[in-house]
Amino acid sequence: MIAGNQILGNKHIDPTGVLVAILIIACWSTSMVFLLQWNINWSNPLTYLFVLIQMHLYTGLFITAHDAMHGLVSSNKIVNNVIGVFAALLFSYNFYWKLFPKHHEHHRFVATDQDPDYHHSDNFFVWYFSFIKQYLSVWQILLMAITFNILKLFLPVDNLIIFWMLPAVLSTFQLFYFGTYLPHRGESDNKHHSNTQSKNHLWAFISCYFFGYHYEHHDSPGTPWWRLWRKKEEMVK
Repeated sequence: MIAGNQILGNKHIDPTGVLVAILIIACWSTSMVFLLQWNINWSNPLTYLFVLIQMHLYTGLFITAHDAMHGLVSSNKIVNNVIGVFAALLFSYNFYWKLFPKHHEHHRFVATDQDPDYHHSDNFFVWYFSFIKQYLSVWQILLMAITFNILKLFLPVDNLIIFWMLPAVLSTFQLFYFGTYLPHRGESDNKHHSNTQSKNHLWAFISCYFFGYHYEHHDSPGTPWWRLWRKKEEMVK
């Protein structure tokens, strides 16, 4: 018996990336099915907690698509890309093949005029809207509108807004703030032009799936999100 990795011929295949991706997608899906039917009570603190949990799971969908862009979900290219496409679509119909080249431009031209994620202004809102414009399309808005109008025939409108739409919007702020704004604002003299947060693995996961360890990600883009904490440990040592 072989523990951990499977072997195909002489090639070791680590299934962890696929399992992690499936877990995130399954948690998002299960939570969504439950919350879209949940009886909203504005005096119940769980309502607000569920919004934050769903926001975090939306962020997980994007991080899964992100890892697929680096070929980190699966060594099988087809499996890797299918999961990446699916995770991106679940996040408000993001298109994987539109995200893919822009993200690699970010790595290639980080913190320059050719970096689609970067803005010379350190103003949060100016930068945020510049960032969103790079990725939001008319097709996304149209598909979201069509889906909303179909779903509201079967599900409560309040639930759709609070648990399907609002967490997705909040997640864009989470991704931008912890994954772009904090790491790349100001002047960074290091080779990756990236800042990094102090070592705190629990907060790093809660805030943005370890992407606050952003210098580490740029230094080792072949490291999946769930192993970035190890890169942080190595950097600290």
